Amino acid sequence: MQIDIITIFPEMFDSFLSESLIKKAIDKKIIKIKAWNLRKWSKDKHKNVDDKPFGGGAGMVMMADPIIRAIDKLKKNNKKTKVILFSPAGRQFIQGDAEEMTKYDQIVMVCGRYEGIDARVEEFIDEKISIGPYVLSGGELPAMIVTEAVARLLPGYLGNPESLSEETFNGNEGKYPQYTRPEVLKVGKKEFKVPSVLLSGNHIEVKKWRESKIIKNK
Repeated sequence: MQIDIITIFPEMFDSFLSESLIKKAIDKKIIKIKAWNLRKWSKDKHKNVDDKPFGGGAGMVMMADPIIRAIDKLKKNNKKTKVILFSPAGRQFIQGDAEEMTKYDQIVMVCGRYEGIDARVEEFIDEKISIGPYVLSGGELPAMIVTEAVARLLPGYLGNPESLSEETFNGNEGKYPQYTRPEVLKVGKKEFKVPSVLLSGNHIEVKKWRESKIIKNK
């Protein structure tokens, strides 16, 4: 899979793409991810990508031309590609969307900034997506979230494929509490113990306990 991210702040992705499982997946060629500087497609001699909104109003609006040119240049017509725009007005992203996106060869993500994007860009995308009912300064953080949610579903991304089968949003109603060493955690004068059933070695009872502790998602 290939993910292309259109942004005016490509440097924001440097750390994200050079650490942890994402970097390993890139090195193993499980996924290709590239953050592109939108200014590359600006025809303005100063590389401007925004201007004042028609009709007046506060702030600046990202121009349609550079974004449309970027989409046209990056979109692989010989592949199954989806182009998404991050917007507070978009449909909220859920786990099912991440699973659906793994069916594509390429995902092109458009990150907005300023007061918004020229609405004519919407004619060149497939869907508007939001990561939650709140406003951010730009689409870069949503792009990272969607990228990781999709990438971790690809074969070979996780060292233990069984991890996916036990996750909260993969058929389960919630996630059970988990513990690791030490068995007794001392904090000041208090002791916090691991539930004895988890130390019993009785897998049937452990399974029952975990099922009883699952917190249902609302």
